[in-house]
Amino acid sequence: MEKSPIVKIVKKVIPAVVSIVISKTQHQLEEEIRRFLPFFGVPFGLEPPIREEIPPEMLDERGRIKIGGGSGFIISNDGLILTNRHVVVDPKAEYTVITNDGKKYSAKVLARDSINDVAILTINAKKLPTVELGNSSALELGETVIAIGTALGLFQNTVSTGVVSGLSRFITAETGLGGEIERLRGLIQTDAAINPGNSGGPLVNMGGKAVGINTAVVFGAQNIGFAIPINTAKKDLADIKKYGHLRQPSLGLRYLILNKSLQRKFNLPSDYGALIVRERPDDVAILAGGAADKAGLKEYDVVLDCDGKKITSDNTLQDIIQNKNIGDAVKLKILRKGKEINLKATLGERQ
Repeated sequence: MEKSPIVKIVKKVIPAVVSIVISKTQHQLEEEIRRFLPFFGVPFGLEPPIREEIPPEMLDERGRIKIGGGSGFIISNDGLILTNRHVVVDPKAEYTVITNDGKKYSAKVLARDSINDVAILTINAKKLPTVELGNSSALELGETVIAIGTALGLFQNTVSTGVVSGLSRFITAETGLGGEIERLRGLIQTDAAINPGNSGGPLVNMGGKAVGINTAVVFGAQNIGFAIPINTAKKDLADIKKYGHLRQPSLGLRYLILNKSLQRKFNLPSDYGALIVRERPDDVAILAGGAADKAGLKEYDVVLDCDGKKITSDNTLQDIIQNKNIGDAVKLKILRKGKEINLKATLGERQ
């Protein structure tokens, strides 16, 4: 009986799919516990240490404690790997890449794209198998796709198939260990099964090329998963190769998107726009020397529109800016103390 073409594709791609193990030392974990316990009424100095008897399967080869994991895939034979930012979000953790042949490598994080949930890693290895990158802009509804990764952080080389169920989807997702909420746009929706641990693995087409990075699943729903279009990651890769870091346009300000509910609750002057305001007392609302600062914006200004586009929850300031380039000039309509004024800002580089 003739085998499905999917079998051939999986055999081609799987050698380049990796598992990523997240580890911390016992001392690091105890310090984190000490920071959180005061919120639960435990006096400082009386908090219990982490239990000394740790199961061997929870320890890596250097005695660090495994606290999580994800997937990734190799895109160059000298060790460049794509995954999700939320898989490697903690700068204090250590990351170990386990290749399909069982070899382990210490990984270095080259870039974390906080807007698009993409991360780029590197390992010290040569002549590695790779996954070829496809063109996510050419995807069509109903097209067959294959998701590969380490499901639940336990089951390496898990393969699931499905179709492209939707394009250009928008979701609000909880990412990272801190429970931070991020808005992800332009996503590929698929009914191929994506589970925790699959995050960062490739979504490939019937040509065996990666067209997405598996990123999220809707809990409580059936057959609804999402992937980041590979063309988004291509831009990050180009920045790394050319500049050594990501280059993203920025106004250099913090803001809160307004709506009718917030307007009523805080007696605000507008029910739409971006209210420039610091997130915490020790933050700044406008970055000194940034584009907004140079353009003359002030804290508590409301940015009503950018280049003639009204700023709302469905079309945020970030959504507009991320489609621009560093050095582009943008026109801003500002509401300041009840008066509308027009300003012009030249976008800088996101820090």
